[in-house]
Amino acid sequence: MDVKKITERCDHTILAQCSTTKEVEATCDDAIRYGCASVCIPPYYVAHAKKYIESKNASFPICTVIGFPNGYNTTACKVFEAAEAVKSGADEIDMVINLGMVKEKRYDLVLEEINAVKKASLGRLVKVIIETCFLTEEEIIKLTEVVSDSDADYIKTSTGFGTGGATESAVKLMKKYARGGLKVKAAGGMASLEDAEKFILLGADRLGTSRVVKSLKAQNDGSGGY
Repeated sequence: MDVKKITERCDHTILAQCSTTKEVEATCDDAIRYGCASVCIPPYYVAHAKKYIESKNASFPICTVIGFPNGYNTTACKVFEAAEAVKSGADEIDMVINLGMVKEKRYDLVLEEINAVKKASLGRLVKVIIETCFLTEEEIIKLTEVVSDSDADYIKTSTGFGTGGATESAVKLMKKYARGGLKVKAAGGMASLEDAEKFILLGADRLGTSRVVKSLKAQNDGSGGY
């Protein structure tokens, strides 16, 4: 698969707790350089990243995370976070669902929360992280149906902070049961172009990863080209 067809689906990501301004700027530079779908960064850095990208006479989608990584914030907190992110310049929102609601089978509340965050996002793309490593197959199927019924745009496998990242089985299930144009994002655990290609072939529309671009940089040895 052509490298550009892989990178154009990647949300190039930096979400480590100790991420610094310089590291976020470097991640933005790499995302632009390699033609990624977006750069996914902590909420704190969104406003700075927006100005930094503009200072380079560039326009590039900024994604950030809401209710991250545990998802057990109140809905009101998530709505506030989403509104603040949009105000700061975020173009895409990746929100984490409340897994406690799932375990109690309160799918009505899950749906309500997703739609509340989408409304607060004022038309921005919303991706719903269901953290598949903590779910049964039945729960993955049910959540794919719930997210399909919501106003969200994507269903996403993982935060990268759980006990595991994207798996082939989870992505296959999500792709099979997604309805109404819902797209699938696979995130976590991808270490190479081969991993990324595998998930694209399984049906992933987006990939959340930091290591695919790092792998490319290592191959190019700083040459600046593909």
